[in-house]
Amino acid sequence: MVLFAGAAQACETVTLGDLSVDHAWSRATIGESRPAVFYVAITNAGTQDDALTGISTPAAAMPMLHETVVADGVASMPHAMSVPVPAGQTTELAPGGYHGMLMQLTSALKEGDSFPVTLIFEKAGEVTVNVEVLSLRAEGPTCDDAS
Repeated sequence: MVLFAGAAQACETVTLGDLSVDHAWSRATIGESRPAVFYVAITNAGTQDDALTGISTPAAAMPMLHETVVADGVASMPHAMSVPVPAGQTTELAPGGYHGMLMQLTSALKEGDSFPVTLIFEKAGEVTVNVEVLSLRAEGPTCDDAS
């Protein structure tokens, strides 16, 4: 089993060169047959643009980047080949925008569990973060700091 219970890590910051990654979270699922989501904040403190080009996790057989798009009042979630991470800015994978879609889960995600996700960047390389599983109704982690 990939999931493990333990201390919440959503507010932990992981750095990779000029990139800082934090607020990694997901929502509990109703079972392993339903897809899950992955959200995170990526801050690029450098002077060079980068891009998130993929994600991988042992929690799902088909992790992908998607973007929520609304056209003529109808929302869709097409695959995103990459997510821009501009220099000097923070890019968020968040509800209603870019997000990780975790399809073909290896097991259901339960509130309080966590799992690793590796983010793959065009220039910076790869970094792995621990993702906290929050409730089905969660809007994001509650962190003590204001970041």
